[in-house]
Order: sequence, then C-alpha cells, then structure tokens
Amino acid sequence: MTRNDRAGRQIDRILEDCGLRAASFIVTIYGDVIDPRGGEVWMGNLIATCAAAGISETLVRTAVSRLVTAGQLSGEREGRRSYYSLTPEARAEFAQAAQVLFHPPAAGQTEAWRFVHLGADAPPSQISLLEAMGFARVGPQLFAGPARGDGSALPGLVFSARMPCGAGAPPEALRDFAAAHWDLDRHAAAYARFIGWFTPLARILEQDGPPGPGTCLTARLLLVHLFRAVLLRDPRLPGAALPTDWPGHEARRLFSRSYLALSPGAESAVAADFVTRLGPLPPRTAATLARAQGLEKAIS
Repeated sequence: MTRNDRAGRQIDRILEDCGLRAASFIVTIYGDVIDPRGGEVWMGNLIATCAAAGISETLVRTAVSRLVTAGQLSGEREGRRSYYSLTPEARAEFAQAAQVLFHPPAAGQTEAWRFVHLGADAPPSQISLLEAMGFARVGPQLFAGPARGDGSALPGLVFSARMPCGAGAPPEALRDFAAAHWDLDRHAAAYARFIGWFTPLARILEQDGPPGPGTCLTARLLLVHLFRAVLLRDPRLPGAALPTDWPGHEARRLFSRSYLALSPGAESAVAADFVTRLGPLPPRTAATLARAQGLEKAIS
C-alpha cells in the first residue's frame, strides 16, 4: 500500500525497514487494541489491519492458526464469521507487558536490585528464566538484576539490595559494574534505531497534525510493535547504573508523545470498523484511559 500524505510515506519507510512478521504483529494488535476492549475481535478486522501494514490475508490466517495452537487465542464461529479471543493465560501475559509499556515506574522506584544464587546443579531453564528477566551472571553461580515485583517467581536463593550502599564508591562505579555484565551497547543501538524511525514521524505530526484515522491506527500499532520489541528485551536496569546519555529515556518520551498524538484518530478507526459478536468495539474504555494517563505522567 502506498500512502500519499507525509505521515503515510514515513510509515511506509519504517515498514520497508523493519520487516514485520504476521504473528508478532497480530499480538501487537491484540495488546494495543483488543485486550483493553474485552479481548475478542472479528477475523476480518485482523485481516484488514494487517493488510494496511503490508501483511497478506494468507499470512494472517496462518499466523492466527499458530496462535490458537500455541494457546494464545481461541476461536468461535457465528454464521459465516470467525471471532478470536485471547485466552486467560495470554491476557495475563498481556497485562504484564502493558504495565511495562504504559505505566513506567516513577523516579526513585527503580533503584533496587536482587541477587540470585543458583545451586551447582541448577537446570538451564532457571538460567534462561533469569536472563529473560534482565539478570546477568556476576559469578559462577550468582546472578544480579533489577528488582521487579515481589521476587516470588525467581529461582534459587534470593537477596535484595538498594542503592547507594557504599559511602566511598564513586558515582561511576555502578555504571562500570553494569557495563561489565550487560551488553548495554546492543540495547542502546536498538533504542537509537527506534528513535531514527519515529522522530521524523513525530515532527510531521507536530507540523501537519494527525493523518486520517486508518493511518493513525497503523502508525500507532507500528509504534507499539517496535517499541515493545526494544523495551521488553531491555534489562531495564536502575537509572544510576545506566550511561548518562542513555537513549532509552528519549525513546520512552518519543513513544509516549507519539502514542498520545495518534490515539484520537486510532480510536476513531477502532470504533468505526472493529466488531465482536456483541457489536462494535468502543473507542475508549477505562483501561485505555488508564494507559493514556500513564503515558502523560511519563512526559510530565
């Protein structure tokens, strides 16, 4: 699809560059549009929304089938139409991801660490779990990472720590520690790529105003999809451990501003086109309003 407005052309450039996959983009559609509005949608809406991002109907149907097999979606037929809902397990995962995306922690709430000691016979699955949660190996059996939640999901022997803990430690000591154990350059490069994609779009939105509702929806889904891919891989270390020029801060502000700017148009597109077995999806719900409030706090 070729778009004629400036915002649309920038969206096309991003699409050409990022290489969308059908299944992961459908996950984004559910996370951004469907989950906060009940969790169900008509298959035709998925096909049309993916088509606007250059994904064919065949790929959509194949991806939905795989998501059903994986236990993330369940389907129901009513007449000639098929409707797909998130499973309870998938909704729980989506809630966790939404918390990270739309409700960033306030300043001073990210300065805690946890240290986990695994036994010598710990299975590889425990190490993989820790790495997926942002932990890095700092000793033969010792892992360190940011403290999130109550820690009940962590394996092994868990210790908690807060900063600062050493009166004589120079400010850069923690940054040196983090740089030695986490590949922060890789995450910084991913944030820089996101900024390069969406800064031109943000400028166009400021100068021209938002495009039509359909283009706003495609742009917002693409924004969420690509920011989520970077953010959920980031170990999200306490701020004092990060370089002073950490691009994740700029990326977070860019995401928040752009999401809010695109939302009125995107919500109009949802209300006009998306349906469930019970009728049209609403433009806004308590969950979508809470997300917007979280983003407003991030840039206030």
